[in-house]
Amino acid sequence: MKIRTYLVALSALAFGSAMRADEGMWLLQLMKQQNSIELMKKQGLKLEADDLYNPGGVSLKDAVGIFGGGCTGEIISPEGLILTNHHCGYASIQQHSSVEHDYLTDGFWAKNRSEELPTPGLKFQFVDRIEDITDIVNQKIAAGEVTEVNAMTRPFLNKLAKELFEKSDLKDKKGIEVQALPFYAGNKYYLFYKKVYTDVRMVAAPPSSIGKFGGETDNWMWPRHTGDFSMFRIYADANGDPAEYSASNVPLKTPKFLPISIKGLEEGDYAMIMGFPGSTSRYLTVSEVKERMEAQNQPRITIRGARLAVLKEVMAASDKTRIQYANKYAGSSNYWKNSIGMNKAIIDNDVLGTKAEQEKKFAEFAKGKPEYEGVVEKIDAIVSQTMPVTGQYYYLTEAFSGAIEFGSPYMVMDNLKKGLEEKNDSLINKSIEQLKEVFADIHNKDYDHEVDRKVAKAIFPVYAEIIPAEQRPAFYQTIEKEFKGDYNAYIDAMYDNSILANQANFDKFLKKPTIKAIEKDIATQYSRAKIEKLMALAKDLNSTSKELALLHKAYIRGLGEMKEPVPSYPDANFTIRLTYGNVKSYNPRDAVHYKYYTTTDGILEKENPEDREFVVPAKLKELIQKKDFGRYALPNGDMPVCFLSTNDITGGNSGSPVLNANGELIGCAFDGNWESLSGDINFDNNLQRCINLDIRYVLFILEKLGGCEHLIKEMKIVE
Repeated sequence: MKIRTYLVALSALAFGSAMRADEGMWLLQLMKQQNSIELMKKQGLKLEADDLYNPGGVSLKDAVGIFGGGCTGEIISPEGLILTNHHCGYASIQQHSSVEHDYLTDGFWAKNRSEELPTPGLKFQFVDRIEDITDIVNQKIAAGEVTEVNAMTRPFLNKLAKELFEKSDLKDKKGIEVQALPFYAGNKYYLFYKKVYTDVRMVAAPPSSIGKFGGETDNWMWPRHTGDFSMFRIYADANGDPAEYSASNVPLKTPKFLPISIKGLEEGDYAMIMGFPGSTSRYLTVSEVKERMEAQNQPRITIRGARLAVLKEVMAASDKTRIQYANKYAGSSNYWKNSIGMNKAIIDNDVLGTKAEQEKKFAEFAKGKPEYEGVVEKIDAIVSQTMPVTGQYYYLTEAFSGAIEFGSPYMVMDNLKKGLEEKNDSLINKSIEQLKEVFADIHNKDYDHEVDRKVAKAIFPVYAEIIPAEQRPAFYQTIEKEFKGDYNAYIDAMYDNSILANQANFDKFLKKPTIKAIEKDIATQYSRAKIEKLMALAKDLNSTSKELALLHKAYIRGLGEMKEPVPSYPDANFTIRLTYGNVKSYNPRDAVHYKYYTTTDGILEKENPEDREFVVPAKLKELIQKKDFGRYALPNGDMPVCFLSTNDITGGNSGSPVLNANGELIGCAFDGNWESLSGDINFDNNLQRCINLDIRYVLFILEKLGGCEHLIKEMKIVE
């Protein structure tokens, strides 16, 4: 594979003027090879490469990990104390909340270790080791053991990871999990050994009026005044190894934790972020960007918009419903608004023009190189074929797999029907037990059947307005024929009469399960039609996926060669990365300048007791008015809240540590800015900003409002 040209070690001087240092989600394991450490030092870094990532020792990497399933967290004390975002901890806060103990509204502050709350299902993962397995994969391709396309797939890579793990010195260590992944579209492969801790306890969370201040209105916006943080703690067995929850477990003694600087920030200060960015698509063609806008983002905007309108109404009317649906609403609305902003930014920032210019340069570069000539044109031809199918697929998944929760496990129902036909008691009993699990999973504490019914009544007609009748799932034909086109009547029949609709229906069926009842069940018919349509669309898309994968592999390899001697970074894939830049203000439009930081003055300016998004807790308001900020205030007496930096981040970076030139924690990344939401596709050096929570505001809230001085005493504070 021709990857040498963009992974080759280079002199920083050779490309320093050509590269904007704030763009790039760089692989830690390639810092020395790509000489990125020299660029960081030019920006102001005072550390060495081994201080950031040291395969043979302890480094900053060992204080950063995956929090839950999609965020980053960092260790800020020698006792395993985790800092992450409030929105990252939101599901756990909601998990512990009830009308009686409404931690979402009131906040939660553990005053000692015994009050820290075990949180079943929550994990924290450290990266223990990273190995380059490119040669191993390529050898298997050359030997005919796997095709070039299948080498990029999860089944092959999972199998390979397991094989290599069994041969490693870590195979008998507790809590070790392995993951093999492709990078640079399959031009490079790495194996990650991760140490997974499963006893993670909730320690501190501000009220949502602080942690989510500004709500949906301020999401992706600047200026920002959101105290987006929460704290958890890792517990381990007596040997410091991962262990399931036990009262005898103890706080993890971590080999590395981040010191905290409250010395303050100035514009231009060096800032770097280490974390786990989830997904970017920086190497798309013009046609693929258009497909993202029209066939992926627009379905998300339309369907989620309809669902969120329903949820907003029912949550405002009931505290019980508000708590039940708080995390679902937040998760859905985040990327609903992101999709709106991305489509706008793609146009505003002329991303299509930038991509077109890149393709023009690539065409010139590709002349006389058979492996690259015509690659873009071939990609475009496939996209023109798949784009309508992609749109159908995303509308269907957003509507009936995302917005609507109720349904029936039709395959389990088929097995039960088969058991009844064959009088197979073993199959009957097994199927019934599976149905019980599904019923409990659907009707969990965070599900309301009537709320879901209202969502369905909003979604069915919206989907039908967009998708032609001949392209809809078969249950729409049932609605037309048996319910005379009345969506509400069909939905009421399904939500009232289906076997899994309620406990009474379910118990009645289990008492005497029959083939007739299964065949008549509307939810089973609905779920079957939905999945069959999804599978048919997926089959159409998969028919060209192999060819497209190879074309992308060639295109990205070629782009890397074209850029040399400038190094390239791979798209984000939720693996540990480093991005570096500076604290910096920006000018979003004519005559408008955004300062690089906000203060608590803005909280009072935004306060609106009539709007849940802008309620200010009485105690916080009193502290602000009295300027009771302690040692965390600015020299002029103001209290900083958030700040901007030029770091290159995306989803998954939420909760990531923002570090100064000495590797000290100065903030916690939590958002991007509205003007550059096209950043997952194209980084804009002028407009792209990372929105960070100032660590001084975290400590101020923790001490003055939460009364958690004992937590601050755990930390190493640099003044």
